Amino acid sequence: MYNAIHWQERLIGIKGARGVGKTTILLQHIHDCFPDRKKALYVSLDQLWFSEHSIMELAEYHYTHGGTHLFLDEVHRYQGWVRELKNIYDSYPELNVVFTGSSLLELDSSVADLSRRCRMYEMKGLSFREYLSFQNAISLQPVTLIDILDKHEQIAASLTAQIKVLPLFEEYLSRGYYPFYHETDAEGFRERLERIVMTVLENDIPAMENLEYETIYKTKRLMVILAEMVPFTLNVTTLCSTLGMSRNQLIRLLSLLERSALIRQLFTEAKGLKQLVKPEKILFENPNLMYALSPQVEAGTLRETFFASMLSHSHKLQAPKVGDFLVDGSFLFEIGGKGKGFKQIRNIENSYVAADGIEIGYDNKIPLWLFGLMY
Repeated sequence: MYNAIHWQERLIGIKGARGVGKTTILLQHIHDCFPDRKKALYVSLDQLWFSEHSIMELAEYHYTHGGTHLFLDEVHRYQGWVRELKNIYDSYPELNVVFTGSSLLELDSSVADLSRRCRMYEMKGLSFREYLSFQNAISLQPVTLIDILDKHEQIAASLTAQIKVLPLFEEYLSRGYYPFYHETDAEGFRERLERIVMTVLENDIPAMENLEYETIYKTKRLMVILAEMVPFTLNVTTLCSTLGMSRNQLIRLLSLLERSALIRQLFTEAKGLKQLVKPEKILFENPNLMYALSPQVEAGTLRETFFASMLSHSHKLQAPKVGDFLVDGSFLFEIGGKGKGFKQIRNIENSYVAADGIEIGYDNKIPLWLFGLMY
């Protein structure tokens, strides 16, 4: 992500789920590119100073004292931040501003007003490839989906000759998506991630929707239900009955959870309004969230969650009538353990099995971990 950002732009926004490393990327850029620290100023907008002062006031002071770059962290904490960023952009054409935000709901609803001025980026958590690099296990370049489909045996053989990949993959699934895993042990990681989820459920979503406490409680219950289910094919009637809410409330809630980067909804190949109303399948946004919310993680759900998390970065995923995922409308995938065969997708063109628990595949049976090398 660091090298993908065009840092020379006058106004840059970086959005992403809580904990994926947005603050670190700002501080890294300042450290790397500003030997004269007076040129660059980093502030977090949740500081008490902003209860009595404005961003505009800060920008004016920084610019008139020789500053050229202003880095604003957690802008969603500041009321009226869009209007003030517009004013700064128009008033100080020689001042570069970079801002981040973790409340994806609020950013998505506000940033449209900055679209003409702002270059936006979305930051994801660590891929399995990046995790391997963080662990100093091996350094690899990203591979494309076509590379995996055509050359997976050679790619896997080359990598597994250098490292024991399966134990590292198991570690990644439980605590490798969020870079702060480096800062604590497994239990501390789980507790911190659980706090992040609670912050989204108790603060971010209610702030946008004015939800009552009872609805917030039902949202928490929904998350636990999803974590413990087999890859969840949505039965709206049953789930509404379990949670005690209407169909419209449930569909709206699922949309909010997806926009908050907590879950992922998969729709069928069908087009039209039906696709926009009822998802065919619900998964978590990444595997680590499952471990944070439930002591009993279902293996099939975990595998599908990983696959979707890695491919959704640059590909379109749908829930097909046969198989588990249809990718870009062209490639059909069945996800399973090492004994998974082709029974369900036999004789279907461009169909593949992504199998967990194997180091190297053969023909159209591909190791599941390989799909973590795509970004």
